[in-house]
Amino acid sequence: MSLTLDTYRLLGRSGLRVSPLALGAATFGTDWGWGAEQDEARKLFDSYVERGGNFIDTADTYTDGTSERMLGEFTRDNRESLVLATKYSTLRRPGDPNSGGPHRKNMFRSVETSLRRLNTDYLDLLYLHVWDFTTPVEEILRGMDDLVRQGKVLHVAMSNVPAWQVSRMQAIADLRGWSPLVALQIEYSLIQRTGERDLIPMAREMGLGVMPYSPLGGGVLTGKYSRDDLTATTVGSDGGPPRKGHNLTLGNLSEHNLTIADVVKEVATELGRTPGQVGLAWTLQNPGVTAPIIGARTITQLEDNLGALEVDFTASQLARLDEASAIGLGIPHNLLTSDFARIQTRGDMKLEARR
Repeated sequence: MSLTLDTYRLLGRSGLRVSPLALGAATFGTDWGWGAEQDEARKLFDSYVERGGNFIDTADTYTDGTSERMLGEFTRDNRESLVLATKYSTLRRPGDPNSGGPHRKNMFRSVETSLRRLNTDYLDLLYLHVWDFTTPVEEILRGMDDLVRQGKVLHVAMSNVPAWQVSRMQAIADLRGWSPLVALQIEYSLIQRTGERDLIPMAREMGLGVMPYSPLGGGVLTGKYSRDDLTATTVGSDGGPPRKGHNLTLGNLSEHNLTIADVVKEVATELGRTPGQVGLAWTLQNPGVTAPIIGARTITQLEDNLGALEVDFTASQLARLDEASAIGLGIPHNLLTSDFARIQTRGDMKLEARR
């Protein structure tokens, strides 16, 4: 069934209504050598909001703070109608170890900085951006709860955190009466389905809405790459990684993933859609997903992304996409289909017969 940006969904166990596609603002600003200049970013923002979109995603270190500053200007006239989400924990000042990490000191300073840049007195959603395997979870949860009680943050969430830690934190928050987690941001796409093993099932069980980032696999699922790109250089003219090289380094650009992209293109041709729309629409088929995050740099890309809301698959097309991109779930998830399970079942039946 077709959706629109104002087909709002509840965010996890909260009562917050959000659009089925979130506008990612990591492309707002050119500080990282790519992205949208202010005028183009403004067009992206206005076009998304005019269509009923209300869910904006950024972070305190996106484009070195430019993303938040732009959003602070863009949202001056409609802040109350928007759901602003930002993140903290990535290093803000090189050389200062306490300007990064999930701990309380960085949490509070990061939030104060984000509030100033975003020109607001509260955040709708605060994510812990990257887990550091060091900070005690009680320190994180208590700090987040204090921010909620102060009215500076309305809801709290996790990003890039192991499933067992998230479920543990949710249990601790519930037992101690602290603010519960309501969302989980993970990488998820047809070329990155490992979240189906534990993260997405855990999120559904624990009441967290899943927000996939990189739902087009770094652009691989748009059909922009070919097998010739598998030999692309990993170093750009400025000494940093170019987009192709970056995808090679991350493992997004591979023979296997290009084979998945080929199936996406076939389905797109059958539907009269673009490959990017098919890739995005596939993530929306997962009942555990609340709102994939789109990272458009141009109006043309944004228009294409929003077309994903109108894609309707046949059962056969979904089956082909699933088959091409399937991953092994591993132990213990595949025990029910293993020889061990069949042997165990026969043993249980024999034991029951003896009784």
